Amino acid sequence: MRKIDVTDHMDRIPFGRFQWMVVALCGLLLIVDGYDVFVAGTVLPRLIGEWGLTKPQAGALQAWALFGMMFGALALGPLADRLGRKKGIAVSFLLFTVSTLLTGFAQTPEQFKVFRFIAGLGCGGLMPNAVALMNEYAPKRLRSTMVALMFSGYSVGGMVAAMLGIWVIPVHGWQPMFFVAALPLALLPFILWKLPESLGFLIREGHQEKARGIMAQIDPALKLGPADELSYHEAKGGSASIAELFRDRRLVPTAMLWASFFCCLLLVYLLSSWLPKVLQEAGYAEKASLLNLFGLNFGGMAGAILGGRLGDRFGLPKVVVGFFVLAALSIAFIGSTPPASVLFALVFVAGATTIGTQILLYASVAQLYPLSVRSTGLGWASGVGRIGAIAGPTIGGLLLAQRYPLQQNFLIFAIPAAVSAIAMAVFGLANARRMAVPEAVAT
Repeated sequence: MRKIDVTDHMDRIPFGRFQWMVVALCGLLLIVDGYDVFVAGTVLPRLIGEWGLTKPQAGALQAWALFGMMFGALALGPLADRLGRKKGIAVSFLLFTVSTLLTGFAQTPEQFKVFRFIAGLGCGGLMPNAVALMNEYAPKRLRSTMVALMFSGYSVGGMVAAMLGIWVIPVHGWQPMFFVAALPLALLPFILWKLPESLGFLIREGHQEKARGIMAQIDPALKLGPADELSYHEAKGGSASIAELFRDRRLVPTAMLWASFFCCLLLVYLLSSWLPKVLQEAGYAEKASLLNLFGLNFGGMAGAILGGRLGDRFGLPKVVVGFFVLAALSIAFIGSTPPASVLFALVFVAGATTIGTQILLYASVAQLYPLSVRSTGLGWASGVGRIGAIAGPTIGGLLLAQRYPLQQNFLIFAIPAAVSAIAMAVFGLANARRMAVPEAVAT
């Protein structure tokens, strides 16, 4: 009989076909998730005109999905720590795809809010579970890169929403943008068939046979027998409670991550909700404004992948601080009404350093907490971030209703990026000190 630590074993073997399948499936889930999140920004100018909404009312309309995301992250993250990542992902996916489809049938702002809230529950639950699952199947040396690559699907979803909006909305109106959600529903049986359960969860629950079956797919050369026992680093001990997030000197790192999530998601959803409308009011054409929404998400994808590679090499906190500084600068300069080509470049950088950095923040959370509370930690960080996400569209609507000069608005929009840079610098110092203490004690 052999005892095999699967985390140590995966760190020693090449990143193989099975892990790439997990990246692809989680990335596909997040493409659908990203589409659902960003589709609302593409239709907002039409909703304002069709339903006669003021800017504050439009901002509040956007916030309902984000309320749902907050509750979904807080509820479905801890639930998956108890019932398994796969079940948490399936419930989340079903919730937001069905609700997004139904949103296309909304006849009033009130109906729109209800469907978007339910869709938000699913979106909020999917993210922490997909990140936690990918984090478990990626070796330590590639963890940031693989999580970022998987999460770039979120930006691809936003790009699809923007490009589809350019073609569909002027001709067919806003409703078909939500009917598209019927297509991903057909993928659910395939995803449930192919997506593996968390190895750590299976081992923790005593399902050794299922865990051995997955390990045989990851490394066929291992030749596991019925008597071989698998273990998962961190698989035992620790309850999925909020108090666990602050133990082992994690109070300051957790608080700084929450502050960064709040400010980062405020920016992501402020820009994704209002950028097309603001640019149209600044004199850019409808197609040009939607093209810049595409550029925002294209930048998010590029920033996530580049940031993940840099994070594995130089450490995530340093990269995240640098990205937030660039975010503050690029957002501030958008308000100067530059030529279209320069505007696209600035929006691209803003997307890379806000949407892309959001993805790096998820990777930072996944690496901070042990397995037993990883989905809880991701869920709570995401939930706190959703408060910022709710504030983003709402603050944007209130600011734009005041009719401040465009440059002044974007200077205000840049402030959360600067706050995030400071918070992540403190996080990096506190976490480095926390990690150094056991070494000091040992010597």
